[in-house]
Amino acid sequence: SIRMSHFTKIKTKLYDRVTIEKSLTDLNIEWESGAEAIRGYKNQQHSADIVIRQNNNHDIGFKWNESEYELVADLMFWDQNYSVDKFLNQVHQRYAFNLITKVSEQQSLEFVETENLEDGSIRLLLRKFN
Repeated sequence: SIRMSHFTKIKTKLYDRVTIEKSLTDLNIEWESGAEAIRGYKNQQHSADIVIRQNNNHDIGFKWNESEYELVADLMFWDQNYSVDKFLNQVHQRYAFNLITKVSEQQSLEFVETENLEDGSIRLLLRKFN
């Protein structure tokens, strides 16, 4: 019998693993690294590079698909404080912030100010220093 996979793969714009992991940590989301399996419906498994364990014994994962890290999860068992969209939104914003920080350090830029806007986005002002 063919068992349908219950896992949903969601495209992201996340490419740098270290930055994803740092961003999850910044958001107080615990993660595990390594080629592990995430658990889904009726013990189905799917491989993932970054695993977020949930209290309900079903996991969320980020899996490299040769171009980006997809979010892989059994959405029937989504057990985060936020909806999938809001969860990914937060990760993306933090990821962008961390990436800009990383690049600015490499290019001798310094933060002049950061401002948290009402829609949840972060505005950064950078200046080149000599």
